[in-house]
Amino acid sequence: MNVSQDMAGFHAAYDRAIGTMRKTLGRHHPMFIDGQSVWTREETIDRSPIDTRVQVGSFQKGAADHVRDAVIAARRASPEWSGRPWPERIAVMRRVAQALRTHRFELAVAIAYDAGKNRLECAGDVEESADFVDYYCSQMEQNQGFLKEMQSPGEGGISHSKLRPYGVWAVIAPFNFPLALATGPSAAALIAGNTVVFKPASDTPFVGLKLYEMMVEGGVPRGAFNLVTGSGSTVGQELVENGGIDGIVFTGSKEVGMHLARSSALRTTPRPVITEMGGKNPTVVMPSAHLDKAVEGVLRSAFGAQGQKCSACSRVYVACDIRERFVDLLAKKTASVKIGNPLDRDVWLGPLINEAAVKTYERAVRQAVEDGGRILIGGHRLTDDPLCHGFYVEPTIIDRLPNTHPLFSEELFVPIVVIGDVASLTEAIELANRTEYGLTAGIFSEDPEEIDCFFDHVEAGVVYANRSAGITTGAWPGVNPFGGWKASGSTGRGSGGPYYLQQFMREQSQVRVNLSCQKE
Repeated sequence: MNVSQDMAGFHAAYDRAIGTMRKTLGRHHPMFIDGQSVWTREETIDRSPIDTRVQVGSFQKGAADHVRDAVIAARRASPEWSGRPWPERIAVMRRVAQALRTHRFELAVAIAYDAGKNRLECAGDVEESADFVDYYCSQMEQNQGFLKEMQSPGEGGISHSKLRPYGVWAVIAPFNFPLALATGPSAAALIAGNTVVFKPASDTPFVGLKLYEMMVEGGVPRGAFNLVTGSGSTVGQELVENGGIDGIVFTGSKEVGMHLARSSALRTTPRPVITEMGGKNPTVVMPSAHLDKAVEGVLRSAFGAQGQKCSACSRVYVACDIRERFVDLLAKKTASVKIGNPLDRDVWLGPLINEAAVKTYERAVRQAVEDGGRILIGGHRLTDDPLCHGFYVEPTIIDRLPNTHPLFSEELFVPIVVIGDVASLTEAIELANRTEYGLTAGIFSEDPEEIDCFFDHVEAGVVYANRSAGITTGAWPGVNPFGGWKASGSTGRGSGGPYYLQQFMREQSQVRVNLSCQKE
């Protein structure tokens, strides 16, 4: 079967899933604590960013008491789940991965309605979720449950290092990858033998519910994975303050991530906090670069998922002697991007997640103009019918701002990229590092020495060279780990990499002395 036939089959299956999903929209959904449905007196209507007239569903407004109940349930389930031999836990989680793949189209459409991403991005979100589960299972297998024999302590004894689970983890997920960035840390926690209290993003509770259903279908026992919906100020805050939470994993803003870190530091006993907190990701384009590849790579990274990726390319430093050609090609390529309902097969750019994101976009455009920048393309909210009922904006390229302008350092999370010019690679690296973030970075150059220099000196946890599929985006489990330096992350160990799973366990040194030898 050729590529066109593959894509025809993909779109046909996707269209069928849309038809099925439409029949289920608008229903009322509970939380799930200890395997039981939980209803509250208040609900929140989850409206699609594609068209706010579409009610995806109604979800419960969880309170602190619900979090406490979920923590109690998770603690109650912990001995049985952690006590299972690790191959049994892996068998369950492999079934979760299979469930994700079995329901791939249903899940992809759920992501589209909830987060507004296009077809291929939604399908990728689902496949990445399943690959996260499989990769962490394989890590457990390759390390034989993380039990390692050490040197003999003498006296006829033996010594082992064993990684053991902490207990109960809180998983707080973002809206932009509502399935993958919820499944990955949840799976890692569960595979390691922990139990989980899961809070999906307030903008994407429907996808959170679908993940719970996949966990149940895979055989995760009641109480081991609990779903609590609600706001960050209530549900999220209780997860931070609850003494029964042994570890927290969070993906989101620096402001919230640092709040989590500070709150945990005030506890009477320390606990691990794994945070991924965004980025202001640079791309450098050198004179030797293949410009068509550079334009493609920047466009895909800057505007994929409407720029709502922590890894999005939001600033580009171009060598002076090629900047005009590069900027002209990028503007023309961006003008060809189709914006609209991401459920349609030919649409690449969908809506922003909410009105607040639109306000951020409009503020940044206004600031650029007021400070003497030039809007090469874009800069407007789209309000013509039928887009007037969603949160649609144009992909935007801003030129002629000084390299010291705040738009070169402030994370926006919208489809805006700023262009700066540089005289040398040394200057480009210095500017690339001039930010508190250090998540991803990319370079286009045909000079191997320039690439080596960039990799050696740029301050970022994920670096790419000449990647036209996305110069700062596109990390994948088992292929290239994803994690940031500086203000972009708290641990320096990337998700989907060989050091991530261990963070959900703590080491116990076990020494056994042969008692019969002692008696002799």
